Amino acid sequence: MQTRSPTVVGRAREIESHHRLLAGAGDGRGGAIFLVGEPGIGKSRLAATATTEALDAGMTTLRGRVGAIGTMVAFRPFTEALLSLIRRGEMPATEVLGPYQQVLGRLVPDWDDGTAHDTAASPVVLGEAVLRLLTLVGREHGCLLVLEDLHGSDPETLAVIEYMLDNLDNQPIALVATMRSETCAAYELARLSAQRGTAELIELQPLRRTEVAELAAGCLEVPVDGVPEQLADQLWNDSAGVPFIVEELLQEANRSGQLVSGPDGSVQVVDDLHTNVPAAVVRSISSRTAQLGPQSRDILVLAAVIGHRFPLSVVREATGTDERQLLATLRAGVAAQLVGPDEPAPDWYAFRHPLTAESLLAGLTPTERSNLASRCADAVEALHPGLPGEWCPMVAELADTGGDSIRAGRLFALAGRRSFDDGSTGSAANLLERANTLLIADPDISHRADVLGSLLLALSETGGYEHIATHAATVDELADRNLDSRKVAALHVQLANAEMMAGRWSAALTHVATARTLLGSDAGDADLAPVDAIAANLELARTSPGRLKTATELALRAAAAAERAELPEVACESLQLLGILAREHDLDRSVDYFHRARQIAEDQGMTHQRVASHFFQAGTICLANGSILELEQARQQALRIGAIQLMYEMDGILGQQAILRSEYARAAEIIAECLEVTRRLRMGRAATYFLAIKAMLEAHQGHRAAMEAALAEVANWGGERASYELPYSYGLARAFCALLEENRELADSDLAQALAYDAQNPTTLHLTGKNGLALLLGVLSGRNGWAHFEAVTATAASGMRWNRQFVQFAEAVLLGRDGKVEAANAKVQEATETAALFPLARNLGLRLVAEPAYADGWGDPVGWLRLAEDYFHTAGIPAVASACRGLMRQLGATVSQRRNGSELVPAHLRQLGITTREFEVCQLLVDRIGNKSIASRLHISPRTVEKHVASLMSKTQQPDREALSSFARTALQG
Repeated sequence: MQTRSPTVVGRAREIESHHRLLAGAGDGRGGAIFLVGEPGIGKSRLAATATTEALDAGMTTLRGRVGAIGTMVAFRPFTEALLSLIRRGEMPATEVLGPYQQVLGRLVPDWDDGTAHDTAASPVVLGEAVLRLLTLVGREHGCLLVLEDLHGSDPETLAVIEYMLDNLDNQPIALVATMRSETCAAYELARLSAQRGTAELIELQPLRRTEVAELAAGCLEVPVDGVPEQLADQLWNDSAGVPFIVEELLQEANRSGQLVSGPDGSVQVVDDLHTNVPAAVVRSISSRTAQLGPQSRDILVLAAVIGHRFPLSVVREATGTDERQLLATLRAGVAAQLVGPDEPAPDWYAFRHPLTAESLLAGLTPTERSNLASRCADAVEALHPGLPGEWCPMVAELADTGGDSIRAGRLFALAGRRSFDDGSTGSAANLLERANTLLIADPDISHRADVLGSLLLALSETGGYEHIATHAATVDELADRNLDSRKVAALHVQLANAEMMAGRWSAALTHVATARTLLGSDAGDADLAPVDAIAANLELARTSPGRLKTATELALRAAAAAERAELPEVACESLQLLGILAREHDLDRSVDYFHRARQIAEDQGMTHQRVASHFFQAGTICLANGSILELEQARQQALRIGAIQLMYEMDGILGQQAILRSEYARAAEIIAECLEVTRRLRMGRAATYFLAIKAMLEAHQGHRAAMEAALAEVANWGGERASYELPYSYGLARAFCALLEENRELADSDLAQALAYDAQNPTTLHLTGKNGLALLLGVLSGRNGWAHFEAVTATAASGMRWNRQFVQFAEAVLLGRDGKVEAANAKVQEATETAALFPLARNLGLRLVAEPAYADGWGDPVGWLRLAEDYFHTAGIPAVASACRGLMRQLGATVSQRRNGSELVPAHLRQLGITTREFEVCQLLVDRIGNKSIASRLHISPRTVEKHVASLMSKTQQPDREALSSFARTALQG
């Protein structure tokens, strides 16, 4: 008799679903299947069948499982799956993963250079990294990822799976996941994914009576009609159609001699079969363990207390068994199909099925189980001092089972803090919530307060705001029990942070006020720094004209106090906020703040904060002089440590700078990639920012319809977040689009709206027109004079290179209006030099100042208009190009007619007013041929050639035909 049926019975439809899934993945159309059912129903067997088919098709296969303590170890199944690739030597070259390889250092220790946990990558960013790796692995024949026992998954693992499900459709990846049919987060994910159409949910049903008979025939190695009716009926009744139980019952019946072979090879029943289920399985396993002897049985029972998986070293320590007896027990257990080695680690073994461990525990009293759990917990602590990694939550579970709630609670708290430091905030919140519950009876209320503070911080990161009121009541309870007022104040700071993250500003401010009251006037720096830091951030979240000043004062206090109290993280965050706030008034001071934050981060080994500070510093340098060199260096640092979100923020600025430099193709490429990824990663704030930049890209090319579509998407995608983008939307998008349509009135209106939004709720965005373009348009219209000019230029923001060009154009107009011709001319020269990085703005400025320059008798308005007309004609902005030609005609200048092919005329010749036909004549003059020959080649009359030559001599200021020929040769070579 075989221990297992050689074929999968009763699952034809499910196997066909797997076949379609794998075929689709092989063709680059990924998908997922969730297999759900009770223990023993055949989930793992179906997953193994899919794996076999995938291997036959040449697909790469990976498998990971959530262990018995998987709820406490974030991303365990992914780690196991990826490590299997490395063990088999199938991991491809991963350089193409870029920063995502560093992110995967969380899962693959070989890729962690010590900074993996500094990336603070969210589960969705890690999901993108896993997705890219699996796509790389399956690029030739596809990839199958099998994840088992997801009912015990941590929140981060489920978040990664959810992200993958949403993005599998165009990837060569098949995902098969198994879980028990019980209420849990994994089942809810499977159900919702099936509703959305991102996965197929297969709930495995028990086998029918005929299928049970077929399964028995496979195990007994006889035809179906060779299975006695009595046996088939008994198996059907006792197993309830669960394949595992069918096979267990057959094994026990065969082992106990109830089944014998007839003379014709058939099977005969010689005694009644066991009839109680699951008692039948319990007896089956008990029978097998009894045959091992009482000492071996006790060893396996203790191992079952640890869980479905158990470390051999802990069993040895807890039982005091010598090596020989322990190995003999394991060999017998393997032979009896009770246990087997657990592949990922040599010291670990696993029971063959969850029902095995449950059956072994069924005969224990609660007291016996509690005592065994305590012995196991002590054994682990003795073997692994400090309880690193997954040992800590394991001992916490065992202590809880052993009835020691205080010990369990403190260990869960330790595990939660470690998870938070690792970036597994979802697991941290769950662990700390459990610790908080277990520590209700802890007499040390100070320790419980510390746990609650950590829990509130984790909830702020995960968005778990629904229980904030309950935890606020706990804070009040601890205060009533005479908890130190400083600790109560610290808890109110954490409550304020949670309420701020939830968008409940009023509640957050109330907690800040409570904290200040509790601390009193003589509070120390260590207590006040976090209060002032959260208060500064709350000021930025409020709608108040004076909020930036108040925020600056609070951040200054927080930074100074944090440095004195040696709170480096608070100091860094406060200095970064100060650097952002200082940009409006003092660019050098802004750089200094960021430099100080960067230095603190370097001294304290805070990699992510160091790169963030460098990024902010590079942003200020870019605003000041237009250089993007520091930004690109900071981006490379972010890429090296895998700081994905920070890297995309930098890409946003680089994309915006590309637009300002009229590098539209590069900007479009950056924005398209960033939008795709930020949407997939659900980085809502970043997505709205990139959409606003996309609108700016369209506006700077005069594409109003596309601009309006992007801005509508900003509103739809961003919701309330979109309000932060309003100054950009009006100052850098709408206003520019209106100017490129020659609609000055609309541009004035759009800029006025941008300024109104900024006045109502001042932002830290400085290129939206307030300090540059609005001033120029106001001067041109006569609204702004020297007084307004001096008010604007009193701010450091007016000296930022993008703003400075418009300020200098505005000053030139004011100087020209005052009759200071030389000064006005010099200021235009300064403006064009400042604007050298920004071709669109440079030529738009020349077009705008040409009119007042002509009216007031200064400058070179015709020359400026020729330059602007040529630029806008080439750029495909017809309204401005036409306006320039119209103005030149009004000023009495000769304006060449734009014909098809004018783009063939070199720019420096177009600026002289040379037409397409004149350029053709100019090209032939290089050979010094006569008018008749030129006329013959161009199919025009000699008289017309003569007129073109005369015009060319006039426009190029050449004295004769010979000089014109020499000019033509030089000009064409240039």
